[in-house]
Amino acid sequence: MIGVFDSGLGGLSVLAAIARALPRADLMYLADTGHVPYGAKSEAFIQGRVLAIGDHLVAQGCRLIVVACNTATAAAITALRQRHPSIPVVGIEPGVKPAAQSSRSGRIAVLATEITTRSERLQRLVRDHAGHVQVHLEACPGWATRVETLALNDPAFVAEIAAKVQPLLAAGVDRIVLGCTHYSFLKPVLEPLVSGQAELVDVADAVARQVVRLAPAMQENAHQAHLALLATARPEQLQAALPALGLGWLAQRSTQAARFSAV
Repeated sequence: MIGVFDSGLGGLSVLAAIARALPRADLMYLADTGHVPYGAKSEAFIQGRVLAIGDHLVAQGCRLIVVACNTATAAAITALRQRHPSIPVVGIEPGVKPAAQSSRSGRIAVLATEITTRSERLQRLVRDHAGHVQVHLEACPGWATRVETLALNDPAFVAEIAAKVQPLLAAGVDRIVLGCTHYSFLKPVLEPLVSGQAELVDVADAVARQVVRLAPAMQENAHQAHLALLATARPEQLQAALPALGLGWLAQRSTQAARFSAV
């Protein structure tokens, strides 16, 4: 079984990509909704949550773990790998490299949470892969929380997104990296804003390809295609979010309603 987790709903974008790539694999998704969002919390707090969730997923029988959260990856993936050295752990990082490689204007932007924009991991990505382009790191406070409430079409929020993106376009940015898994669900708002001027860069499919590479035995043995949905608070909202986010087909794969998990 493959375990996938995030602070809340954002990681469902990664879960969906994995489910498409491995249609017969057993999956478990855990949303840490009791502590969402992670973006403004301390690294020590996030690390404690990541280790507790990792322990829980391993105890549930997961043999590969996907940290479907940029903030958690930046703050705690090294500690999680050290905690479970025999379990493959796949993280997610902003798509700085593909954005920098494909940019024609030489200007890219990264939209992310506060802690991700400050992280050494992101700074290293920029140094290693984007030294030849201009990089705008844009913290987007509150965006993940907005996704959690499913208020994606709220006019005030749409205006806030436009106010963040339009100056980037005016500065010549032609690649905008979605540096938080929650932001994948903002594509219906973002795409009309950037159309003809910039492309959005999302790495969910790249994460799924890495999972496929690391889980050959799971592919060979998979046949049930079970999906378990867990949440540390308000599990009924996790179940209800699937159709609201265009993931109703995942609900059909689920073998049980989202349930509370004391982690």
